[in-house]
Amino acid sequence: CVCLTTVLRGMCVFAAWVHGDPRKVIYPTDSYGQFCGQKDTVNENKTILFYFNILKCASPVVLINLQCPTTQLCVSKCPDRFATYIDVQASYRYKPDQWNYFKQFCKPGFNNPRKSVAQVLRDEDCPSMIIPSRPFLKRCFPDFSTKNGVLTVANQTTFRDGRGKTRNVTDLREAANGINSVLDARSVGVKIFEDYAISWYWILIGLFIAMIVSLLFLVLLRFTAGVLFWIFIFGVIGIIGYGIWHCYWEYDHLKGIPGSDLTVYDIGFQTDFRVYLQLRQTWLAFMILLCIVEVVIILMLIFLRNRIRIAIALLKEGSRAIGYIMSTLFYPIVTFVLIAICISYWAVTAVFLATSGEPVYKVMANQTLCRYANLTCDPETFNKTNVTKLCPGAQCTFAFYGGESLYHKYIFIFQLANAFVFLWLVNFAIALGQCTLAGAFASYYWASRKPADIPLWPLFSSFGRAIRYHTGSLAFGALILAIVQLIRVILEYLDHKLKGTQNSFTRFLLCCLKCCFWCLEKFLKFINRNAYIMIAIYGKNFCTSAKEAFFLLMRNVVRVAVLDKVTDFLLFLGKILVAGGVGVLAFFFFTQRIPIFAQEAPALNYYWVPLLTVIIGSYLVAHGFFSVYAMCVDTLFLCFCEDLERNDGSTAKPYFMSASLHRILGKKELSPKKA
Repeated sequence: CVCLTTVLRGMCVFAAWVHGDPRKVIYPTDSYGQFCGQKDTVNENKTILFYFNILKCASPVVLINLQCPTTQLCVSKCPDRFATYIDVQASYRYKPDQWNYFKQFCKPGFNNPRKSVAQVLRDEDCPSMIIPSRPFLKRCFPDFSTKNGVLTVANQTTFRDGRGKTRNVTDLREAANGINSVLDARSVGVKIFEDYAISWYWILIGLFIAMIVSLLFLVLLRFTAGVLFWIFIFGVIGIIGYGIWHCYWEYDHLKGIPGSDLTVYDIGFQTDFRVYLQLRQTWLAFMILLCIVEVVIILMLIFLRNRIRIAIALLKEGSRAIGYIMSTLFYPIVTFVLIAICISYWAVTAVFLATSGEPVYKVMANQTLCRYANLTCDPETFNKTNVTKLCPGAQCTFAFYGGESLYHKYIFIFQLANAFVFLWLVNFAIALGQCTLAGAFASYYWASRKPADIPLWPLFSSFGRAIRYHTGSLAFGALILAIVQLIRVILEYLDHKLKGTQNSFTRFLLCCLKCCFWCLEKFLKFINRNAYIMIAIYGKNFCTSAKEAFFLLMRNVVRVAVLDKVTDFLLFLGKILVAGGVGVLAFFFFTQRIPIFAQEAPALNYYWVPLLTVIIGSYLVAHGFFSVYAMCVDTLFLCFCEDLERNDGSTAKPYFMSASLHRILGKKELSPKKA
């Protein structure tokens, strides 16, 4: 598996780095395929792309991603005034400064103001007009603004297009709408950046507080897990009980009121739901439903009370294990770094693949009059062909990067392979973390005397074992999961492409496939997680470990369900408490509502910027800590199930479980363990 990963990654990287050129992303490209602003070229000081006739470009998306059907040049700065070639040519003798300014937006080397306007526009030596613009994304966009709700450019609502027409600025509305929203976003972005610049250390303090609170919550779970769970359960029972009483009160209150004895069938379907609330039958149905739910919950508590006590005991034991192996709380940082490396490497390779193409030139001419329009051409031999004679004004200009070779035809396959290897490596990094943590916590459980018999540096030792002995098993488990995830990506791609189709069967089939593979991915994640725990305990291969883990869980399926739900609830409650508590504190601080710190709070453009950052960051910090705790509980649970099946509590086969778990199982005293 590791060799296959290396080969696939090597193929993608070799192909991408040999043929790719990231400069195509960094620098805009003019009509001649030259990069704007690239060092040691004629365009070194010309960093901005200028469009001869921006009216031909419908929106900024076209300008950035596709090729606008007009001549494009690299310039050192964008125009800052309205001007037309006709006016500049007419006045160049007595106003040479205007010509000198205008010609910097003409083709390089063109300096012939005596050439007729018709020929200049036909050959596209110069633009017919220039518009006040500003650089954005290294491209010149019209300098749009609004004045009293009216769209303007340099405070003007009309302009001459240099072809004898007076145009309204609203002719650029499609481009203006997109550009204005982008520019507004840029203005908001600057303010957000300012807020981060003056509040970053307070954000870090908030995240540090979240880390301390998360750590305290995990430590206190040893004492409060049972209390929190039973408070919640009895709270739910009480709320449902109140609901039953309220339904009975409404049912009794409606007695004797005209029309209240009608049935739902009598009044039929009504869009106003309040109509049904006037019927006694509705409240009777609600009361019966709530009674059924109440009885089910009470019966579950009666019959599952022992398993719930075991789940709570395991949660407390997990808190105790983390207390002895505190280094495990910081292992998610290692996983984060590994995943960040995978993402960076994938992104770089994807950029190289996306830019691996040769310049493609096409004939640019009036499509209705020229049959050669949009056909590929060679700029070196174009002037020797008869295209310019048959299509006056036609030019051979740069269109995009691509190619017709076998390699260029299969770039999509390379991108798919790159995405597959990315998913594989990410899943491997997660698997490595799960196996490492499982090994550390398993060493705690199987220690005869805790904490005296816990190995020295259990986390580091477990990481070494996982790297040295279990790399292949982890890679194989990650491979299976990556294949399913890739299929889901392909299905999402097909669904996006077929969105406009009217074939109901196709949409239904895709929906079913997406649902099935989503369920399969969830199932595989569950199996893989427990397989990695068994690998860490016994050191067997992936398939054997997955089979043993699956059958072990099936033999304890009720315990699994109870433990899973109890753990999910307590950890979710912990995340909400951490994120909500720190968020409330941050809200009062950043809105200067804490008198003691009112002078310390920074003046912000948007107080919600650091507030949301603190809330989201606190949730992620809590998630990092609690993911370790969840792995700890899952590991201890599998060890507990193994302990019950392998041992009987006798002197020859003593239990390794804690005294609290032993008491819950009904044993009077803990048998002595082997040294």
